[in-house]
Amino acid sequence: MELSDLKLITASNIINLRTGAGMTQAELGAALNYSDKTVSKWERAEAIPDAFVLLQLAEIFHVDVNYLLSSHDAWEPKDDENKGVEEKTYSTERIIAVAVLGVWTLAVTVFVTLWLVGILTWKVFVVALPVSILTYMVLICAFHKTRYLQYVIALFVLSLFVTTYALVPNHPWQIFLIAVFAEAIVFLSCNLRIKKRQK
Repeated sequence: MELSDLKLITASNIINLRTGAGMTQAELGAALNYSDKTVSKWERAEAIPDAFVLLQLAEIFHVDVNYLLSSHDAWEPKDDENKGVEEKTYSTERIIAVAVLGVWTLAVTVFVTLWLVGILTWKVFVVALPVSILTYMVLICAFHKTRYLQYVIALFVLSLFVTTYALVPNHPWQIFLIAVFAEAIVFLSCNLRIKKRQK
């Protein structure tokens, strides 16, 4: 196999795996500590990732390095029993939306149940806020949709302070002084990465 063929095969595999995971070139580049321009070069078969990057790609997409370097475009006959059966795909955005709505549906159910037995409390929704944000954060990480992750983390941290403020008697507003520093730590921690390498 010639190098040009290997570049084309690797480029095709990276494109298929990246788009299948719902990632942009920028998101994949950020995960690898490379620029989106470098990812674009790989996908245009102008360059091929080095061995370490191939290992990182294999880890991100849960495949073998051999998978990245092998052609998967060969035609394979389908079994008769599978003829006419369409392959089903799922929208990650809808899965995330259903999960978050599930948290709020549970909160409303608990609220209504307590209301029916004579207990009217809005604190259920206060607790549902960080839980729903945490659910969203976990799912966007699972589906590799981490473009705005630092903002989601910051929102989650802030929601913890809001929940604490609402649940603690006498509502100590001073906890928001701590929240300012906590938010600063989140943003600084999410931007520790050194400048992206160009190749």
